[in-house]
Amino acid sequence: MIITRATPTDLPLLLQYRQEAAAWLRTLGIDQWSNAFPNAHILASIEAGNVFLLKDGPQTAATITLDSEPEPGLWTEAELREPSMHLHKLIVNRAYAGQGIGSRLVDWACDRAAQAGGHWVRINVWSTNERLQAYWGSQGFQHVRTVVGGGVGGAGVAGWLGQRAADRNDRHELVEMP
Repeated sequence: MIITRATPTDLPLLLQYRQEAAAWLRTLGIDQWSNAFPNAHILASIEAGNVFLLKDGPQTAATITLDSEPEPGLWTEAELREPSMHLHKLIVNRAYAGQGIGSRLVDWACDRAAQAGGHWVRINVWSTNERLQAYWGSQGFQHVRTVVGGGVGGAGVAGWLGQRAADRNDRHELVEMP
């Protein structure tokens, strides 16, 4: 499998994946991603080169966003001074579920962050999605804290914050294509 950067022409696919993931989460009783997400936000991430697709031949098996921009109001000033990458919107196509693709992408993200000089890969998860929090824990992410309500600086967000040390590795066995 190879990893490529998403292009603006991939926007409809990414929106479809998000809708499919939200529908699947609803079957589990989880309301995450049920809110509308601005297309412009995803497009800006694509244009910044932060959205990646995991390709299995012509099929897209998963998508992941990895950037240096945290969600506003979640991390302290001291934490923000530590070099880190932020992992967002990891979605595995349901046809590829259960094959360890999420774990491989997390390892890839930690490798990529380390190569960029990062010390951490950080995430934030909905504070009500305990199943996803447990998943991230199984992927080596340590719980930092849960932000509810105002967040750092009164941002009005909620989230379970976790981080995993960035490390150079080849466990992911994924090939990144320019």
